[in-house]
Amino acid sequence: MEFRRITNLPPYVFAIINGLKIEARRAGVDVIDLGFGNPDIPSPQIAVDKLAEAAQNPKNHRYSLSRGLPKLREAVAALYERKWNVTLDPELEITNTIGSKEGFSHLMWVLLDRGDAAIVPSPSYPIHIYGPLFAGADLRQVPMRHLADPRVQGDFTGDFFDSLTTAYDIGWPKPRVLVISFPHNPTGAVVDLDFMQKVVDFCREREMIVVHDFAYADMGFNGYKPPSILQAEGAKECAVELYSMTKSFSMAGWRSAFLVGNAEVVQALVKLKSYLDYGMFQPVQIAATVTMNEAQDYPEEICAIYEGRRDALIDGLARIGWDIPKPKGSMFVWAPIPEPYKDMDSIEFCSHIVRECEVALSPGAGFGPGGEGFVRFALIENEQRIAQGLRNLKRGLTKLG
Repeated sequence: MEFRRITNLPPYVFAIINGLKIEARRAGVDVIDLGFGNPDIPSPQIAVDKLAEAAQNPKNHRYSLSRGLPKLREAVAALYERKWNVTLDPELEITNTIGSKEGFSHLMWVLLDRGDAAIVPSPSYPIHIYGPLFAGADLRQVPMRHLADPRVQGDFTGDFFDSLTTAYDIGWPKPRVLVISFPHNPTGAVVDLDFMQKVVDFCREREMIVVHDFAYADMGFNGYKPPSILQAEGAKECAVELYSMTKSFSMAGWRSAFLVGNAEVVQALVKLKSYLDYGMFQPVQIAATVTMNEAQDYPEEICAIYEGRRDALIDGLARIGWDIPKPKGSMFVWAPIPEPYKDMDSIEFCSHIVRECEVALSPGAGFGPGGEGFVRFALIENEQRIAQGLRNLKRGLTKLG
Protein backbone atom coordinates (compact mmCIF):
# COMPACT_ATOMS: atom_id res chain seq x y z
CA MET A 1 0.00 0.00 0.00
CA GLU A 2 1.31 3.47 -0.88
CA PHE A 3 1.01 6.38 1.56
CA ARG A 4 1.81 9.22 -0.81
CA ARG A 5 1.92 12.08 1.68
CA ILE A 6 4.60 10.40 3.80
CA THR A 7 6.39 8.16 1.29
CA ASN A 8 9.11 10.72 0.57
CA LEU A 9 9.68 11.71 4.18
CA PRO A 10 13.29 11.02 5.25
CA PRO A 11 13.87 8.89 8.34
CA TYR A 12 13.22 10.88 11.53
CA VAL A 13 16.87 11.05 12.58
CA PHE A 14 16.04 11.75 16.22
CA ALA A 15 14.54 8.25 16.35
CA ILE A 16 17.99 6.77 15.66
CA ILE A 17 19.49 8.37 18.78
CA ASN A 18 16.35 7.69 20.78
CA GLY A 19 16.63 4.01 19.87
CA LEU A 20 20.24 3.90 21.07
CA LYS A 21 19.22 5.65 24.29
CA ILE A 22 16.40 3.17 24.95
CA GLU A 23 18.68 0.22 24.18
CA ALA A 24 21.31 1.51 26.63
CA ARG A 25 18.75 2.12 29.37
CA ARG A 26 17.34 -1.37 28.96
CA ALA A 27 20.89 -2.63 29.53
CA GLY A 28 20.97 -0.70 32.82
CA VAL A 29 22.97 2.31 31.61
CA ASP A 30 22.05 5.68 33.15
CA VAL A 31 21.89 7.78 29.96
CA ILE A 32 21.70 11.51 30.61
CA ASP A 33 19.18 12.83 28.10
CA LEU A 34 20.07 16.27 26.71
CA GLY A 35 18.41 15.50 23.38
CA PHE A 36 14.63 15.77 23.24
CA GLY A 37 13.47 19.24 24.32
CA ASN A 38 10.88 17.98 26.80
CA PRO A 39 10.66 20.38 29.80
CA ASP A 40 11.25 18.70 33.15
CA ILE A 41 10.20 21.62 35.39
CA PRO A 42 6.77 21.11 37.01
CA SER A 43 3.79 23.11 35.79
CA PRO A 44 2.52 25.81 38.18
CA GLN A 45 0.65 24.36 41.14
CA ILE A 46 -2.26 26.72 40.47
CA ALA A 47 -2.70 25.11 37.05
CA VAL A 48 -2.82 21.62 38.54
CA ASP A 49 -5.25 22.67 41.29
CA LYS A 50 -7.59 24.48 38.89
CA LEU A 51 -7.52 21.55 36.45
CA ALA A 52 -8.50 19.11 39.19
CA GLU A 53 -11.27 21.41 40.41
CA ALA A 54 -12.69 22.06 36.93
CA ALA A 55 -12.58 18.36 36.01
CA GLN A 56 -14.99 17.62 38.87
CA ASN A 57 -17.71 19.61 37.12
CA PRO A 58 -19.59 17.40 34.61
CA LYS A 59 -20.52 20.47 32.55
CA ASN A 60 -16.84 20.75 31.61
CA HIS A 61 -16.81 17.25 30.10
CA ARG A 62 -18.74 18.25 26.99
CA TYR A 63 -17.42 19.58 23.69
CA SER A 64 -15.85 23.01 24.01
CA LEU A 65 -15.14 25.87 21.59
CA SER A 66 -12.44 25.14 19.03
CA ARG A 67 -11.21 28.73 19.17
CA GLY A 68 -11.09 28.74 22.98
CA LEU A 69 -13.33 29.99 25.75
CA PRO A 70 -13.87 33.78 25.76
CA LYS A 71 -12.09 34.21 29.10
CA LEU A 72 -9.10 32.21 27.82
CA ARG A 73 -8.76 34.53 24.82
CA GLU A 74 -9.16 37.54 27.12
CA ALA A 75 -6.32 36.19 29.28
CA VAL A 76 -4.08 35.96 26.20
CA ALA A 77 -4.99 39.53 25.23
CA ALA A 78 -4.14 40.72 28.76
CA LEU A 79 -0.82 38.87 28.65
CA TYR A 80 0.18 40.53 25.36
CA GLU A 81 -0.84 43.96 26.66
CA ARG A 82 1.18 43.40 29.82
CA LYS A 83 4.33 41.92 28.31
CA TRP A 84 4.65 43.61 24.91
CA ASN A 85 2.18 46.53 24.97
CA VAL A 86 0.33 44.89 22.07
CA THR A 87 -3.45 45.25 21.93
CA LEU A 88 -5.37 42.24 20.58
CA ASP A 89 -9.08 41.77 19.92
CA PRO A 90 -10.02 38.51 21.70
CA GLU A 91 -12.88 37.91 19.25
CA LEU A 92 -11.02 38.36 15.96
CA GLU A 93 -7.26 38.30 16.57
CA ILE A 94 -6.81 35.30 18.91
CA THR A 95 -7.61 31.62 18.57
CA ASN A 96 -6.67 28.67 20.74
CA THR A 97 -4.64 25.83 19.17
CA ILE A 98 -3.92 22.36 20.54
CA GLY A 99 -0.24 23.15 20.93
CA SER A 100 1.75 25.37 18.59
CA LYS A 101 2.81 22.38 16.46
CA GLU A 102 -0.82 21.60 15.62
CA GLY A 103 -1.60 25.27 15.09
CA PHE A 104 1.36 25.77 12.78
CA SER A 105 0.65 22.64 10.72
CA HIS A 106 -2.98 23.52 10.12
CA LEU A 107 -2.06 27.15 9.47
CA MET A 108 0.13 25.97 6.58
CA TRP A 109 -2.96 24.23 5.13
CA VAL A 110 -4.74 27.59 5.30
CA LEU A 111 -1.96 29.67 3.76
CA LEU A 112 -0.40 27.30 1.21
CA ASP A 113 -1.50 24.94 -1.53
CA ARG A 114 0.20 22.87 -4.22
CA GLY A 115 2.31 25.12 -6.42
CA ASP A 116 2.83 27.78 -3.72
CA ALA A 117 6.17 28.54 -2.08
CA ALA A 118 7.35 29.37 1.43
CA ILE A 119 10.65 30.66 2.86
CA VAL A 120 12.04 28.95 5.96
CA PRO A 121 15.37 29.47 7.80
CA SER A 122 17.93 26.66 7.74
CA PRO A 123 18.44 24.95 10.12
CA SER A 124 14.92 24.96 11.57
CA TYR A 125 12.65 23.11 13.95
CA PRO A 126 11.49 20.17 11.75
CA ILE A 127 7.78 21.10 11.54
CA HIS A 128 8.76 24.52 10.17
CA ILE A 129 10.27 22.67 7.21
CA TYR A 130 7.71 19.89 6.83
CA GLY A 131 4.56 21.90 7.59
CA PRO A 132 4.77 23.77 4.25
CA LEU A 133 5.78 20.55 2.48
CA PHE A 134 2.76 18.68 3.90
CA ALA A 135 0.60 21.48 2.45
CA GLY A 136 2.13 20.77 -0.97
CA ALA A 137 4.25 23.91 -1.18
CA ASP A 138 7.76 24.41 -2.51
CA LEU A 139 10.41 25.34 0.05
CA ARG A 140 13.18 27.93 -0.12
CA GLN A 141 15.65 28.06 2.75
CA VAL A 142 17.60 31.00 4.18
CA PRO A 143 20.87 30.22 6.02
CA MET A 144 20.88 31.02 9.74
CA ARG A 145 24.66 30.74 10.15
CA HIS A 146 25.35 34.47 10.48
CA LEU A 147 22.63 35.09 13.06
CA ALA A 148 23.35 31.85 14.90
CA ASP A 149 27.07 32.27 15.60
CA PRO A 150 28.20 35.55 17.21
CA ARG A 151 31.81 34.66 16.37
CA VAL A 152 31.09 35.17 12.65
CA GLN A 153 32.21 38.66 11.70
CA GLY A 154 30.00 41.03 9.74
CA ASP A 155 26.50 42.43 9.60
CA PHE A 156 24.39 39.47 10.73
CA THR A 157 21.09 41.19 9.98
CA GLY A 158 22.30 42.40 6.60
CA ASP A 159 23.51 38.94 5.64
CA PHE A 160 20.15 37.41 6.63
CA PHE A 161 18.11 39.94 4.65
CA ASP A 162 20.39 39.64 1.62
CA SER A 163 19.73 35.90 1.65
CA LEU A 164 16.03 36.48 2.26
CA THR A 165 15.79 38.80 -0.74
CA THR A 166 17.60 36.27 -2.92
CA ALA A 167 15.25 33.49 -1.77
CA TYR A 168 12.29 35.65 -2.77
CA ASP A 169 13.69 36.80 -6.10
CA ILE A 170 14.82 33.49 -7.56
CA GLY A 171 12.32 31.11 -9.07
CA TRP A 172 8.58 31.14 -9.53
CA PRO A 173 6.03 31.33 -8.01
CA LYS A 174 6.91 34.08 -5.56
CA PRO A 175 6.70 32.86 -1.95
CA ARG A 176 3.47 33.58 -0.10
CA VAL A 177 4.74 32.81 3.41
CA LEU A 178 7.84 33.50 5.50
CA VAL A 179 8.37 31.33 8.60
CA ILE A 180 10.59 32.63 11.41
CA SER A 181 11.09 31.79 15.08
CA PHE A 182 13.12 33.80 17.61
CA PRO A 183 14.68 32.92 20.00
CA HIS A 184 15.53 30.27 17.48
CA ASN A 185 15.35 26.51 17.81
CA PRO A 186 17.85 24.90 17.36
CA THR A 187 20.52 27.62 17.19
CA GLY A 188 19.47 29.93 20.05
CA ALA A 189 19.85 32.98 17.77
CA VAL A 190 18.07 36.12 18.97
CA VAL A 191 16.99 39.34 17.27
CA ASP A 192 15.79 42.81 18.30
CA LEU A 193 12.67 44.80 17.45
CA ASP A 194 14.47 46.57 14.56
CA PHE A 195 14.96 43.15 12.97
CA MET A 196 11.25 42.38 13.38
CA GLN A 197 10.39 45.73 11.81
CA LYS A 198 12.52 44.86 8.78
CA VAL A 199 10.74 41.52 8.47
CA VAL A 200 7.35 43.22 8.59
CA ASP A 201 8.42 45.84 6.03
CA PHE A 202 9.80 43.10 3.76
CA CYS A 203 6.55 41.13 3.87
CA ARG A 204 4.23 44.13 3.50
CA GLU A 205 6.10 45.25 0.39
CA ARG A 206 5.71 41.79 -1.15
CA GLU A 207 2.20 40.98 0.13
CA MET A 208 3.52 37.99 2.06
CA ILE A 209 2.35 36.56 5.39
CA VAL A 210 5.00 36.14 8.06
CA VAL A 211 4.42 33.43 10.67
CA HIS A 212 6.47 33.90 13.83
CA ASP A 213 6.66 30.86 16.12
CA PHE A 214 7.22 32.54 19.50
CA ALA A 215 7.78 29.31 21.46
CA TYR A 216 10.57 30.85 23.58
CA ALA A 217 8.88 34.19 24.14
CA ASP A 218 9.82 34.28 27.82
CA MET A 219 13.25 32.71 27.57
CA GLY A 220 15.81 35.49 27.23
CA PHE A 221 19.06 35.53 29.21
CA ASN A 222 21.46 38.21 30.50
CA GLY A 223 18.67 40.78 30.54
CA TYR A 224 17.58 40.15 26.94
CA LYS A 225 13.80 40.34 26.39
CA PRO A 226 12.58 38.67 23.18
CA PRO A 227 10.37 41.00 21.11
CA SER A 228 7.00 40.04 19.68
CA ILE A 229 6.74 40.65 15.95
CA LEU A 230 3.39 42.32 16.67
CA GLN A 231 5.28 45.21 18.30
CA ALA A 232 6.49 46.25 14.85
CA GLU A 233 4.62 49.03 13.06
CA GLY A 234 2.11 47.63 10.57
CA ALA A 235 2.60 44.06 11.81
CA LYS A 236 -1.10 43.22 11.90
CA GLU A 237 -1.30 43.80 8.16
CA CYS A 238 0.90 40.77 7.44
CA ALA A 239 1.96 38.96 10.64
CA VAL A 240 0.65 36.23 12.89
CA GLU A 241 2.41 34.79 15.93
CA LEU A 242 2.17 31.49 17.80
CA TYR A 243 2.44 31.83 21.58
CA SER A 244 2.63 28.68 23.68
CA MET A 245 2.42 27.87 27.39
CA THR A 246 4.71 24.86 26.85
CA LYS A 247 8.03 26.53 27.71
CA SER A 248 6.86 29.80 29.31
CA PHE A 249 4.78 28.00 31.95
CA SER A 250 6.36 24.53 31.64
CA MET A 251 3.03 23.07 30.50
CA ALA A 252 4.24 20.86 27.65
CA GLY A 253 1.71 18.04 27.93
CA TRP A 254 -1.21 20.43 28.32
CA ARG A 255 -0.98 21.45 24.62
CA SER A 256 -2.13 25.01 25.23
CA ALA A 257 -1.12 27.52 22.56
CA PHE A 258 -2.57 30.40 20.56
CA LEU A 259 -2.38 32.02 17.14
CA VAL A 260 -2.60 35.81 17.39
CA GLY A 261 -2.31 38.75 15.01
CA ASN A 262 -3.78 39.43 11.56
CA ALA A 263 -7.53 38.92 11.94
CA GLU A 264 -8.08 37.54 8.44
CA VAL A 265 -5.46 34.83 8.92
CA VAL A 266 -6.61 34.00 12.46
CA GLN A 267 -10.23 33.66 11.34
CA ALA A 268 -9.20 31.50 8.39
CA LEU A 269 -7.57 29.08 10.83
CA VAL A 270 -10.70 29.23 13.03
CA LYS A 271 -12.79 28.19 10.02
CA LEU A 272 -10.52 25.25 9.17
CA LYS A 273 -10.30 24.05 12.76
CA SER A 274 -14.08 24.16 13.12
CA TYR A 275 -14.07 21.19 10.73
CA LEU A 276 -11.19 19.39 12.46
CA ASP A 277 -11.62 19.58 16.23
CA TYR A 278 -13.77 20.66 19.17
CA GLY A 279 -10.96 22.40 21.00
CA MET A 280 -9.05 21.52 24.13
CA PHE A 281 -10.60 19.74 27.10
CA GLN A 282 -12.44 22.54 28.87
CA PRO A 283 -10.79 22.06 32.30
CA VAL A 284 -7.41 22.57 30.58
CA GLN A 285 -8.69 25.85 29.11
CA ILE A 286 -9.93 26.98 32.51
CA ALA A 287 -6.63 26.06 34.17
CA ALA A 288 -4.66 27.86 31.43
CA THR A 289 -6.80 30.98 31.89
CA VAL A 290 -6.23 31.12 35.65
CA THR A 291 -2.50 30.38 35.22
CA MET A 292 -1.91 33.27 32.80
CA ASN A 293 -3.83 35.63 35.04
CA GLU A 294 -2.54 34.54 38.45
CA ALA A 295 0.93 32.99 37.89
CA GLN A 296 2.38 35.91 35.95
CA ASP A 297 5.87 35.58 37.47
CA TYR A 298 6.27 31.87 36.73
CA PRO A 299 7.93 32.39 33.31
CA GLU A 300 10.66 34.49 34.96
CA GLU A 301 11.32 31.74 37.51
CA ILE A 302 11.62 29.15 34.74
CA CYS A 303 13.86 31.42 32.68
CA ALA A 304 16.27 31.79 35.62
CA ILE A 305 16.50 27.99 35.94
CA TYR A 306 17.35 27.57 32.26
CA GLU A 307 19.91 30.37 32.40
CA GLY A 308 21.65 28.59 35.30
CA ARG A 309 21.67 25.33 33.36
CA ARG A 310 23.04 27.08 30.27
CA ASP A 311 25.93 28.50 32.29
CA ALA A 312 26.64 25.17 34.00
CA LEU A 313 26.73 23.35 30.66
CA ILE A 314 28.77 25.82 28.61
CA ASP A 315 31.25 26.61 31.40
CA GLY A 316 31.74 22.88 31.91
CA LEU A 317 32.19 22.19 28.20
CA ALA A 318 34.84 24.92 28.04
CA ARG A 319 36.78 23.18 30.83
CA ILE A 320 36.98 19.97 28.78
CA GLY A 321 38.03 21.78 25.59
CA TRP A 322 34.69 22.31 23.80
CA ASP A 323 34.20 26.09 23.52
CA ILE A 324 30.73 27.36 22.59
CA PRO A 325 29.30 30.91 22.80
CA LYS A 326 26.47 31.36 25.31
CA PRO A 327 23.10 31.84 23.58
CA LYS A 328 20.91 34.72 24.80
CA GLY A 329 17.69 32.77 24.46
CA SER A 330 15.82 29.45 24.07
CA MET A 331 16.34 26.27 26.10
CA PHE A 332 19.03 24.90 23.77
CA VAL A 333 22.76 25.10 23.11
CA TRP A 334 23.84 24.72 19.47
CA ALA A 335 27.34 23.34 19.27
CA PRO A 336 29.67 22.65 16.32
CA ILE A 337 31.14 19.17 16.38
CA PRO A 338 34.61 19.55 17.96
CA GLU A 339 37.50 19.69 15.52
CA PRO A 340 39.02 16.32 16.49
CA TYR A 341 35.69 14.65 15.57
CA LYS A 342 34.97 16.54 12.33
CA ASP A 343 35.37 13.32 10.34
CA MET A 344 32.02 12.20 11.77
CA ASP A 345 28.66 13.51 10.61
CA SER A 346 26.19 14.63 13.28
CA ILE A 347 24.36 11.29 13.49
CA GLU A 348 27.62 9.35 13.82
CA PHE A 349 28.89 11.77 16.45
CA CYS A 350 25.68 11.61 18.51
CA SER A 351 25.71 7.81 18.27
CA HIS A 352 29.30 7.85 19.53
CA ILE A 353 28.27 10.13 22.41
CA VAL A 354 25.49 7.76 23.51
CA ARG A 355 27.75 4.71 23.39
CA GLU A 356 30.95 6.18 24.82
CA CYS A 357 29.66 8.98 27.07
CA GLU A 358 26.17 7.78 28.05
CA VAL A 359 24.75 11.18 27.02
CA ALA A 360 22.01 11.72 24.42
CA LEU A 361 22.13 14.78 22.12
CA SER A 362 20.19 15.76 18.99
CA PRO A 363 22.07 15.52 15.67
CA GLY A 364 22.07 18.72 13.63
CA ALA A 365 21.03 16.83 10.49
CA GLY A 366 17.57 16.48 12.01
CA PHE A 367 17.02 20.22 11.59
CA GLY A 368 17.55 20.31 7.84
CA PRO A 369 20.66 20.53 5.64
CA GLY A 370 21.86 23.67 7.43
CA GLY A 371 22.23 21.68 10.64
CA GLU A 372 24.87 19.20 9.55
CA GLY A 373 28.13 19.59 11.46
CA PHE A 374 26.34 20.60 14.67
CA VAL A 375 24.61 18.99 17.66
CA ARG A 376 21.94 20.41 19.95
CA PHE A 377 21.96 20.21 23.73
CA ALA A 378 18.56 20.60 25.42
CA LEU A 379 18.67 22.05 28.94
CA ILE A 380 16.20 19.53 30.32
CA GLU A 381 18.27 18.06 33.16
CA ASN A 382 19.09 19.78 36.45
CA GLU A 383 22.57 21.15 37.13
CA GLN A 384 23.65 18.04 39.06
CA ARG A 385 22.74 15.80 36.12
CA ILE A 386 24.44 18.23 33.72
CA ALA A 387 27.60 17.98 35.84
CA GLN A 388 27.42 14.18 35.60
CA GLY A 389 26.97 14.46 31.84
CA LEU A 390 30.04 16.68 31.61
CA ARG A 391 32.12 14.11 33.51
CA ASN A 392 30.89 11.45 31.09
CA LEU A 393 31.78 13.61 28.08
CA LYS A 394 35.25 14.27 29.47
CA ARG A 395 35.79 10.54 29.92
CA GLY A 396 34.41 9.49 26.53
CA LEU A 397 35.65 12.28 24.24
CA THR A 398 39.30 11.35 24.57
CA LYS A 399 40.44 13.51 21.63
CA LEU A 400 39.43 16.76 23.34
CA GLY A 401 42.32 18.67 24.86
